[in-house]
Amino acid sequence: MEADEEAAPTPMSDETTMPDGIEELEEELLQPRSGRKTAMSGEQMDIEAYVALYSGRTKVLRLLFIAEQCENQSMQQEALRMAYDDIRKGEDSRLYRQVVQKIDGRLGPLYEFDQSWAYAIDRRAEQRKEKLENELNDYRTNLIKESIRMGYTDFGDFYYAHGQIGEAFKNYVRTRDYCTTSKHVIQMCLNAILTSIELGEFAHVSLAHLETKKYKLAARKFLETGPELGNNYSEVIAPQDVATYGGLCALASFDRTELKLKYISYIDILCSRYASCLDHLENLKPNLLLDIHLHDHVEPLYAQIRHKAIIQYTHPFISVDLHTMACAFKTTVPGLQKELEALIADNQIQARIDSQNKILYARLADQRNSTFQRALQTGVEFEREVRAMLLRANLIKLEHNQRGSRKL
Repeated sequence: MEADEEAAPTPMSDETTMPDGIEELEEELLQPRSGRKTAMSGEQMDIEAYVALYSGRTKVLRLLFIAEQCENQSMQQEALRMAYDDIRKGEDSRLYRQVVQKIDGRLGPLYEFDQSWAYAIDRRAEQRKEKLENELNDYRTNLIKESIRMGYTDFGDFYYAHGQIGEAFKNYVRTRDYCTTSKHVIQMCLNAILTSIELGEFAHVSLAHLETKKYKLAARKFLETGPELGNNYSEVIAPQDVATYGGLCALASFDRTELKLKYISYIDILCSRYASCLDHLENLKPNLLLDIHLHDHVEPLYAQIRHKAIIQYTHPFISVDLHTMACAFKTTVPGLQKELEALIADNQIQARIDSQNKILYARLADQRNSTFQRALQTGVEFEREVRAMLLRANLIKLEHNQRGSRKL
């Protein structure tokens, strides 16, 4: 970075003013709520409360993900035990075998592989499949669209229940040609989304922007999700997931104005209490890393949020004392300086650092020079356009003369 030895103006105060209306909202939004421990908080995750938000296969898959990612042995065993108990309520013998394999005898004889249960499930599955095939063949012979649609839907439900997600997706999509009402189309889309997520085909689903790290677009889509979602799609996502995913994506990508308008609950970052906001996020981080969809995005989201906070902190000032700023972000001066250097090199902060005095100075734009540069650029563009017009006029004239000579 650039060191500056020359005399410089005294750094301005690092106190920032709150946006209009924030003071009044602050007390209301920061009031402590119910003392009940939430599923996703800064404390150790309450696994039972967390998975109670979901149903179907996603409940078991989230439990397995927690067991795989968590380093706490007791949490691992609790997640595996709950996964085992829940999978026995369904018909997926494949997933049952995976769960037993992961348990590996650690939970005692009650959680070992039950051969008779698995055999009974597989036997019933064969009989059910044969029945569905006969019914679908009859429907297709009779050419009744609604019956064919229901037949493919039943086949999709069957394959999904038994863990054959690819086959389930194919059958759900086949119902598209036999949908006769908007309700049928919606059901087909929801089933396709359900299976696409497990297949990792996020191009077909609402989590696509999050998966491709387009966080601003993801935040807007999550924001558009209405309250009518409720618990109606617990096979995929819970309402608190929409809030968590959308909130983090917004903090990482929205500017201050957009945050104030759409995510006013992030009062700490709006009031410039950066350390408080970052500390709260850090407390949530261990539990967020156990989320099956958010796990791969926690680190990049947190990095973007921190960078935006640093940029926002420096924006109003001509100069900033790095010691004061380091205290505000609860970090060391050398560590903060490295972060600032990276942001300056990436052209996200227009500033320079006095490495000796540990002061950040804003680079003020030279308005006179900028005006001259714009004028010169305008002149160059005008000259290019005039030359192009003259060339075109000469070509038209030449073509006209050639046509005249040919007529003669």
